[in-house]
Amino acid sequence: MICPVILCGGSGTRLWPLSRKLYPKQFLPLVDSTTMFQTTVLRAGALPGTDSPLILCNEEHRFLVAEQLRLIDAKAAAIILEPVARNTAPAVAVAALRALEQDQDAMLLVMPADHVIRNTDNFTAAVQAGIDAARQGKLITFGVVPTAAETGYGYIQKAASLDNAADVFTVGSFVEKPNAATAQQYLDSGEYLWNSGMFMFRADRYLHELETLDADILAACRTAFQNAKADLDFLRLDADAFTKAPDNSVDYAIMEKTSDAVVIPLDADWSDVGSWTGLWEIKTKDEHGNALDGNVLVEDVEDSYINATSRMVAAVGVSGHVIVETTDAVLVAPKDRVQDIKAIVERLQQSDRSEAFVHRKVYRPWGSYENVDIADRFQVKRIEVKPGATLSLQKHHHRAEHWVVVKGTALVTRGEDEIILTEDQSTYIPLGTVHRLHNPGRIPLELIEVQTGSYLGEDDIVRLGDVYGRSGMPQKVR
Repeated sequence: MICPVILCGGSGTRLWPLSRKLYPKQFLPLVDSTTMFQTTVLRAGALPGTDSPLILCNEEHRFLVAEQLRLIDAKAAAIILEPVARNTAPAVAVAALRALEQDQDAMLLVMPADHVIRNTDNFTAAVQAGIDAARQGKLITFGVVPTAAETGYGYIQKAASLDNAADVFTVGSFVEKPNAATAQQYLDSGEYLWNSGMFMFRADRYLHELETLDADILAACRTAFQNAKADLDFLRLDADAFTKAPDNSVDYAIMEKTSDAVVIPLDADWSDVGSWTGLWEIKTKDEHGNALDGNVLVEDVEDSYINATSRMVAAVGVSGHVIVETTDAVLVAPKDRVQDIKAIVERLQQSDRSEAFVHRKVYRPWGSYENVDIADRFQVKRIEVKPGATLSLQKHHHRAEHWVVVKGTALVTRGEDEIILTEDQSTYIPLGTVHRLHNPGRIPLELIEVQTGSYLGEDDIVRLGDVYGRSGMPQKVR
């Protein structure tokens, strides 16, 4: 069986303001109605001979992963939580250790969660072409057949066919991102492929090569995996051990050093959606070359990408621009400057501004809340609680809360009392009072919360009990 390994790391800063640290691009429906993560899971599940996927994600994204799996009725073999980011080589090592527990002949198909592959038939054919080579101990990387002299990707030079296999080649060399002239030479030669960051190999072969080529990674990952703890539906790696793993990619740690690397060309209408320009390129466009999402009105606009998420956006006389509107931020940039968006995100992070981390609508395992209004000593939120879901038992040191139910039914714990509220009913939670909110119904519970007090930050929550395993005081804006 092939074990898909889906890597969900990455913050997608070049797609700000839609992509943010706690809600990055892989969890957004940027291309169609499903998110890129969901599409990757479905694509893996459609491959012949595949098992349920192993998913590795940031600890802060664990409930996003679980919820998005639920929405497409998909199951994971395991959701493994990385306490810190350590690049792809350690992540794949942990996946290999987990896969070998279930199957000593496990073959891994490693895929980032944020790639677009439109031609799934060709993708399936490429995977099938590599099975025999992987079984024989080869370590396969998939090289995308280039369509342009792209300077944003690394390249793989293919050499001779492997044992007369027309679709599998030995690797001539791995090369870094080239300048424009060199990229054009690579394209013209027909010998070079874009480095996709997708791999296939036997789990035991990967670990053997890792032990030979970068033993420190394997040692740290073995300890982190052996000391991992089950947490609800997640497997939480030991933080102290995993933090000691060197930060390195599969490419640098293994593929560029091993003598058993091979490459399979992939011609499958692929994109890593690495920028707004990359998204514009794969979107359906109007007769003027514009890709428009949401409530957008244009006049004399061409070759632009405009996305409106919460209100109408109108543009006049714009050419070659990206305009992205969210409830709390608006981005305007020439298409040839979109790579510089990362600098804006860095400035937001340095200033500890919430726009770098979260949207105005914040998702929680129990549902979501959205800031409606805020001023000195008061804040208004719209809260939605999923059917059957329960917020933590908690109290606040600096604020009181008023709750007004606008849809559904609420079971409220308030001190020693439990009360049922239905539409148009309300309650008051005094400062310092222990309280909890539960939705006992079959439809989402919606309510308006008015907070009043001297401090209204999200870190003024003392959790006394939580069905989702959270405890203590959460970090600000997280």
